[in-house]
Amino acid sequence: MGLLVMILGLVVFFAAHVFTTKRDARAQAIARLGEGTYKILYSVVSLAGLALIVWGFGHYRSSGWIDVWYPPKAMRHITVALMLPAVILVVASYLRGRIYATLKHPMLAGVKLWAFAHLLANGDLGSIILFGSFLGWGVYDRISLKHRKDAGGPPIPVGGITNDLIAVAVGIVAYLALAFAFHPVVIGVPVMG
Repeated sequence: MGLLVMILGLVVFFAAHVFTTKRDARAQAIARLGEGTYKILYSVVSLAGLALIVWGFGHYRSSGWIDVWYPPKAMRHITVALMLPAVILVVASYLRGRIYATLKHPMLAGVKLWAFAHLLANGDLGSIILFGSFLGWGVYDRISLKHRKDAGGPPIPVGGITNDLIAVAVGIVAYLALAFAFHPVVIGVPVMG
């Protein structure tokens, strides 16, 4: 049951995110609904999908675990190592500096790295579906960005190296919090256990 709920959540979550890549349909929806209503609806659908993903995955982990393969223990160490740059990239998407200017889409790079890293360390069906879906969406979205004809939102100013240093510092703090507080408490899995 949990696996099906998680898959439903993934469908809902990514339906909203894929819709935004369909720029003509998105523009028509904004014209009909208004930008504020569109953003609220997008947020509600995304949050509903995310809630289903979290609930479904948690339920699957507690009562429906299905092993597909058994990753070597070294993969966990690689995952832990890859998570630091993944978190820094996500932070750099908000603190725009040279990292942002170089990568153009550090959020997508961070999400793809997060998903790939977790695929290395998790060999169960639910994890493969969950992290594989996020990796697939990240690849799809990056490709769609290259083919968009509209300019997107108004440009946000990009700072210099100071923003990068702040992004790295905040990323390290966030990484440590995720690894040693969030992951074992909320996910129920110690990072190095």
